Amino acid sequence: MYLCVLNYQMKTSEYIVFTIDRFSGGYVFTYADFTSEVNQKEAVIKALNRMVESGKIAKLSKGKYYKPENTPFGKIQPNQAQVVKDLLEENRKPIGYLTGYSIYNQLGLTTQVSNTIQIGKNQIRPNFKRERYTISFIRQKNTITKENIPLLQILDAIRHIKKIPDSTIESSCNRFFAILKNLSDKDKSSLVRLSLKYPPATRALVGALLEQLQESNLTEPLFKSLNPITKYKLAGAVKALSTTEKWNIV
Repeated sequence: MYLCVLNYQMKTSEYIVFTIDRFSGGYVFTYADFTSEVNQKEAVIKALNRMVESGKIAKLSKGKYYKPENTPFGKIQPNQAQVVKDLLEENRKPIGYLTGYSIYNQLGLTTQVSNTIQIGKNQIRPNFKRERYTISFIRQKNTITKENIPLLQILDAIRHIKKIPDSTIESSCNRFFAILKNLSDKDKSSLVRLSLKYPPATRALVGALLEQLQESNLTEPLFKSLNPITKYKLAGAVKALSTTEKWNIV
């Protein structure tokens, strides 16, 4: 009740300043974050642009602003999830997720951080620029849910194992082995189910990794989905895993 009265009594500019002060550092927002309380679009946009000029907030791209996070090392830009959050959720439901270059570092597969933000989506669109980032897309054939996003990120990384920067296939396989080892039995079963919509080389490597973990009871659907005469060229995997022969990984 107090906040409603406060909003009513405030001028548009005062309300915007009050609201932004409550945002955490690095939070990305648009004029639409205010129009539910202040139904004056042009006034809101003018007030936001004045705050950009004064340095109170910064502009990320057309119509998108953020509150700079001040640290002892200077102002830090928003994290990647904030930069593209409009592409990740709609009406609080996931429509995309960070993947590829955006999460290799988080998965412990590389120490490099890229200026390309890759997003997994069911329906992809052309690449575009947003501030200093290039936004690109990877098509995901599985339905995207909050629960399966971590598994889809792992599968995407396995699929693109040859493209992980500053890494080798052998070292990536060793890291994937550790990641899969820490999954619950339920997640391992879900991983197999989700991987059936990935290319054959991905399914073969998932099968070899799980069998290395002595999870042969899970891998039968993967093995049956593969052409028995197709070979998958992943030389580094042969060095890291003892199960590659069965899966035609050479």
